[in-house]
Amino acid sequence: MLLNYNPRDCLPSAEDLPDSDDTPVDNELQDLIPHVLKDILALIWEERMDWYFGVDMGIYYDPENPTDVIVPDGFLSVGVPRIIDSDLRLSYVLWDELVIPTMVLEVVSQTRRGEYTQKKEDYAKMGVLYYVIYNPLRKRKPRLEVYQLENGEYKLLQGEPVWLAEMNLGIGREMGVYQGVEREWLYWYDQQGKRYLTSQEKAKESQQEALQAQQEASEAQERAKRLEERLRSFGVDPNEL
Repeated sequence: MLLNYNPRDCLPSAEDLPDSDDTPVDNELQDLIPHVLKDILALIWEERMDWYFGVDMGIYYDPENPTDVIVPDGFLSVGVPRIIDSDLRLSYVLWDELVIPTMVLEVVSQTRRGEYTQKKEDYAKMGVLYYVIYNPLRKRKPRLEVYQLENGEYKLLQGEPVWLAEMNLGIGREMGVYQGVEREWLYWYDQQGKRYLTSQEKAKESQQEALQAQQEASEAQERAKRLEERLRSFGVDPNEL
C-alpha cells in the first residue's frame, strides 16, 4: 500500500478551503482595478485557454501548512487551464495547480496590509515573477511600481507603461472611464505602447464604426440619387447606361 501513497492525496483541495480570507476590501478600487485588467485580458486573449486571472481569491501556497493563505487583490497565472469545470475555481491551490502565479497585483488603500514589506517578501518566496503595487493615494512617490523577481529578490522595473516581457504585455496608468467612473485606471498595453481597450470601450468603438458605416452608406445613396436626377435633367435614363 505504501508504494501507492501520494502525499498530495492527503492535502485539502480547493473545495475544502475558503476562497478568500473573509476580510472585506476597504476601498472599492481594490475590486474594480483588477477587474479592468481581467476584462481586457478576456478580450485580447479570448482565443487562449491557458491563463487565469483571480480577483480577491485565496492562494494556498504551502503544502506543509495547507491552511496558510494569501489573498492578493488580483493575480494572473499563465500556463493553467482557464476553466476547470462549470463551477469554476473556488480558490487557487498551488499543489493542485502546479503553476505559480506569473503576476500579482496589490492596490493600496488607507489601511496598509504590508504591500511594501511582508507581502512583498511572501510573493518573492512564493516565486511570483512580477509584483505590481498600485497606490492611488501617493502624491510625490510613484503610484505604480512593478517589480521583477531576480535571484530571489524583487528589482524595480523602469518606464511606463512597464513592459512585462514574459507575458508579452505592458502595464501602465491612464485616465479613462470604467463602469461610469472617470479616473486613473490600470490598463494593459502592447509592445508599441498602445493601450488595449476595455469591453465597454470596444463596444462603443464598434457602435461608432457601425454608425459611421451607416452614415457613409446613406451619403453614398444620396450622391447616387443626385447623380441620377442630374442625368435625367439632361434627358439621360440612368437605367440605360
